[in-house]
Amino acid sequence: MQPTNTTVTRSQESILASNRVLRNTYILLALTLVFSAATAGLAMVMNARPMSPFITIIGYFGLLFLTSHLRNSSWGLVSIFALTGFMGFTLGPIINIYVHAYVNGAQLVMTSLGATGIIFFALSAYALTSRKDFSYMGGFLMVAILVAFLAGIAGLIFHMPILNILVSGAFVLISSGFILFQTSAIIHGGERNYIMATITLYVALYNLFISLLNILAAFSGRR
Repeated sequence: MQPTNTTVTRSQESILASNRVLRNTYILLALTLVFSAATAGLAMVMNARPMSPFITIIGYFGLLFLTSHLRNSSWGLVSIFALTGFMGFTLGPIINIYVHAYVNGAQLVMTSLGATGIIFFALSAYALTSRKDFSYMGGFLMVAILVAFLAGIAGLIFHMPILNILVSGAFVLISSGFILFQTSAIIHGGERNYIMATITLYVALYNLFISLLNILAAFSGRR
């Protein structure tokens, strides 16, 4: 059976829509990363004190809910910059701690940043070129991130360094999985909202950077 003109047209429209979402996602992701880096730099210059983890969690989920609610309006763009700016500001004091606590702190930060970029580009390129459907990972990733999140809170409360390292390793794998999952969702039309796609990729990059920094500091940091 030959495909009808209507089927071909719908397929072309789907491809064009996916490409549009992908382009808008990468543009918005780049802008939010730059803005986040600026707020992180501002926090470092101000010597801002680290926020309480619980305040950070409340602020993050509050702004995440707001952005999700406004995702189909222009206010969604304002909200996502508020979210990523807030996350960047919370990141600044963390970077300052590593820079001042370790002799090679600046090197640790730059290595983590470089590794994060390499992992992101490698996984994105693989998802784009292979065009594999990673939608089957969705349920596993949601369960994994919930377990890792709760384990991370337990590590903070009970001051268990080994557990924190294990959680960081888990977040590296989970974040990598989310990059594959989200990129695949855009390609195959599972995600049509570039604001939500940007949030997923931004959070994956944020967690990936923090987790790599924690692991590198644990094994190669010199106090």
